[in-house]
Amino acid sequence: MNEQTPEKKKSLWNCITASREVSLLLVLIVLCALIGIRSPEFLTISNIGEILKNNAVIMIMALGMLCVLLTGGIDISITSTLAFAGMTVGMLFKYKLIQSTGLGFLIAAAIGAMCGAIIGAAIAYGGVASIIAAMGGMYIFRGLAYLVANSQWAGADALGSFTNFALSSNLGFGVINNVIVITILCYVIFFIVLKWTKFGRSIYAIGSNRTAAAISGIHVARVEFLVYVIMGLLAGFCGALSVTIYSSAQPNMVLGKEMDVIAACVIGGVSMSGGSGTVGGALLGALILSVIAKALPLVGIDAIAQNTVKGVIILAVVILNVVTKRMMDRSNLERRKL
Repeated sequence: MNEQTPEKKKSLWNCITASREVSLLLVLIVLCALIGIRSPEFLTISNIGEILKNNAVIMIMALGMLCVLLTGGIDISITSTLAFAGMTVGMLFKYKLIQSTGLGFLIAAAIGAMCGAIIGAAIAYGGVASIIAAMGGMYIFRGLAYLVANSQWAGADALGSFTNFALSSNLGFGVINNVIVITILCYVIFFIVLKWTKFGRSIYAIGSNRTAAAISGIHVARVEFLVYVIMGLLAGFCGALSVTIYSSAQPNMVLGKEMDVIAACVIGGVSMSGGSGTVGGALLGALILSVIAKALPLVGIDAIAQNTVKGVIILAVVILNVVTKRMMDRSNLERRKL
C-alpha cells in the first residue's frame, strides 16, 4: 500500500499539470474559495453576474487579442478603437441621428473593423512592425474620439433606450443578461473557428512558422490582415457595449485597459511569440483577472496597493503557466522516448 501512494500522488499531479486549462481552472477555484471565505457575498449569483457583465468588454476583446498574439503580433490600439467607436455611437444617439440599438452596434463594429483594417494593412502589406503600427493607431484613434466628442459626452438621458440593452435579458430568455449571452456566443464562435476551420488552422500555422506556412500555400498577409480586422471589429463592438453597460460615452473610456486584455491572454497561457494558445485559456485568464479586480476591494486592500497586489498575482499565475508548460514538454518527451 505504501509503495502505491507516491504513484497515486504523482498521477494526481500529472492530471493537474497535464493541461494549462486544468491548472488555471484550479487557480480560479482556489481564488474564488479564498475570497468567498473572506467575503461570502462574493459567491452569490447576482454578484457573479455583475462580474461577468462588467468585465465582458475585456473578455470579448481577449478573443481578438488571442488571434493577434497567435500570429506573433500585438495590438495596443484596441481601447482607442473602442473609445472612437463608442464615442461616435454615443453622439449619434445624443443628437437623435439614430434610435435603433442594433444599428448602433453595427456602426460601432464597422468603425472598429475600419480601424483594424488600417492597422492590419500597415502590418501585413506595409511590413510595419505590429507594435509600431498599433502605437500609431492608439494615438490616432484616441484623438479621433476626442474630436468626435468635441468637449462633450453622452449620459444615460442622451442615450435613451440604448442603455436598456445591458439591463435586459431578452436574449437570455429572461434569465441571463444580454451582455453575458453575447459574451458566451462570442466564445462559442471563436472556439469553433479556431479549432475546426481552415482559417483557424492558418492562424496557428503562421504563428508557429511563418515561412513554412507560406510554403504550404497559406496566404500569410491576407490571414494576418483579417486577424487585425477581427480585432478591430470586436473592439468597435465593445465600444457600443461599453456605452450601454456604463450608460455613458466619453472619449477617455477604458483608457489603459489594453494591458488587461493582453494580461488576460498571457495568464491564459497564450504565447507572446505566436502559435500557442486556446480559447479556453483566454477565457480562464480573463475570468481570473475579473475575479482579482472585483476581489481586491472586497477583501479590504487599499486602492493604492491594488495594482501592486494585482501584478504579483498575475506574475504568480504566469510562473505557474511556465512550470506547467515545462511539465507538459517533459512528459511529451518521455512518451516519445518510450
